[in-house]
Amino acid sequence: MRTRITELFGIEHPIIQGGMHYVGLAELASAVSNAGGLGLITALTQPSPDHLAAEIKKCRGMTDRPFGVNLTFLPSVTPPDYPGYVKAIVDGGVKVVETAGNNPQKWMPGLKEAGIKVIHKCTSVRHALKAEGIGVDALSIDGFECGGHPGEDDVPNFILLPRAAEELKVPFVASGGMADARSLVGALSMGAEGMNMGTRFIATQEAPVHPNVKAAIVAASELDTRLIMRPLRNTERVLNNVGVETLLAKEKELGAAITFADIAPEVAGVYPRIMRNGEMDAGGWSCGMVAGLIHDVPTVKQLIDRIMAEAEQIIRQRLVGFLDEAHAKASQPVGA
Repeated sequence: MRTRITELFGIEHPIIQGGMHYVGLAELASAVSNAGGLGLITALTQPSPDHLAAEIKKCRGMTDRPFGVNLTFLPSVTPPDYPGYVKAIVDGGVKVVETAGNNPQKWMPGLKEAGIKVIHKCTSVRHALKAEGIGVDALSIDGFECGGHPGEDDVPNFILLPRAAEELKVPFVASGGMADARSLVGALSMGAEGMNMGTRFIATQEAPVHPNVKAAIVAASELDTRLIMRPLRNTERVLNNVGVETLLAKEKELGAAITFADIAPEVAGVYPRIMRNGEMDAGGWSCGMVAGLIHDVPTVKQLIDRIMAEAEQIIRQRLVGFLDEAHAKASQPVGA
């Protein structure tokens, strides 16, 4: 399957692995790239630029195919060493960067000078147009269904993707709610040129997370996520658990007076406890509604091969079959 996304990034299949905290390590990124997709290392999971440089080197030893780095720009009183992380990416010879969070304009000249293709993640068409205007090469359009931060507009992908197709000139992939061949074909039909999967890739054998995390995703339905931090306008979709219920109770009790400090026990430092140690009730961790469509824990290659084979079957048999059947009926003589 060839799209502008596969051509832009030099990959076989139009499938990108999302940047995920404490998940986007070399083991998963290389597995996705080896299976024909685009794997991503999550920069801010690494405690320093030197650690990121080592992770890039490790991934390079595990795949000879293209892979990228996710770099999320977060508002912070003491921001991470972004210049150092960018230098590690450039020096490591990485040719694809997924940016997210704040506007990446400040970092675009250095990335472009190094010949790096930039795909920026957005949750709205207006932000996507702004990113297109500063010269990103592609966009990841993130619908309300997504795990993590869906923005504050609450627009699902059935509306957001066609709107993006109406407005954007650069290619984009669909993110949020993507899990299988049906997701891919649906995204393509709405104007996307590929898809980005996050939660689905956590439930794979190569994902470097505790087995409890994978089991929780498989056990979850589409009704088991919650939105937290809405009063702070930093909304995050997470899988429900005891810690999340405690956080939501605080939000209800404190209302508009709530501060981040009030919910810090349920969100700060939670990821290593969950992803590494399997403490599933520790607090909020990003998970999409798409968990309801995830029923197994295959290898990454099995997953991607299955998606591509079933996508071809849907297009060639199911969709073309509708046209053939309609044509056959239209061709029948009156009264036949």
